[in-house]
Amino acid sequence: MNFNQIQPDWLPIFEHEASKPYYHKIEAQISLDSANGNIIFPPENQIFEAFKFTSLQNTKVVILGQDPYHGEREANGLCFSVNKGIKVPPSLRNIYKELASDINHFKIPNHGNIDNWAKQGVLLLNTSLTVIKDQANSHSKIGWHQFTNKIIETISNQKEHVVFILWGKNAHDKMEFINPNKHLVLKGVHPSPLSASRGFFGCKHFSKTNDYLVSKNLSPINWQIDA
Repeated sequence: MNFNQIQPDWLPIFEHEASKPYYHKIEAQISLDSANGNIIFPPENQIFEAFKFTSLQNTKVVILGQDPYHGEREANGLCFSVNKGIKVPPSLRNIYKELASDINHFKIPNHGNIDNWAKQGVLLLNTSLTVIKDQANSHSKIGWHQFTNKIIETISNQKEHVVFILWGKNAHDKMEFINPNKHLVLKGVHPSPLSASRGFFGCKHFSKTNDYLVSKNLSPINWQIDA
């Protein structure tokens, strides 16, 4: 896994973490799984896709997912996002429904590519960055949590007035790495069909995010997805 395409201000953190034993274990496990005939998602050149679109300096919002989509051609390295031409997954459909309820004039798009959020400073980060095809959470315990803990902690320590959107238990577990006195933390249930009706719908996290950013003299996020 190389860091050639990530935004330069992430590089010191990546290089520091890549020198640690836990990171070597991640690489070894991925190599072993591949050698055993397993397909790993997302493709290797997209594992760090979130850090290609969004620099540390420009990060204004962090949306935390769980692990990447494990279906064929779904995962693209941005949490909740899929490339155009891929069926919109259920969790993202529910996100769109909440957006349509929460944000004036939001129109639900016919695709699931949300990279224009990333280009505006929304770090679309999964807590695990890889998964074995058709095996949900298969890489959730190989060490990625240590890596993403460090990313969250770095953002919290080095920046101010970031909105952290934490949906579901995996994301809630990152709370200990965020300073709530410097940042806004929005916690809620996961938007999956299993839980969305238990509090995700009506959470208004998108308008709350923009209200906070504006209150800190930061530009709000244009949540509309281009056709």
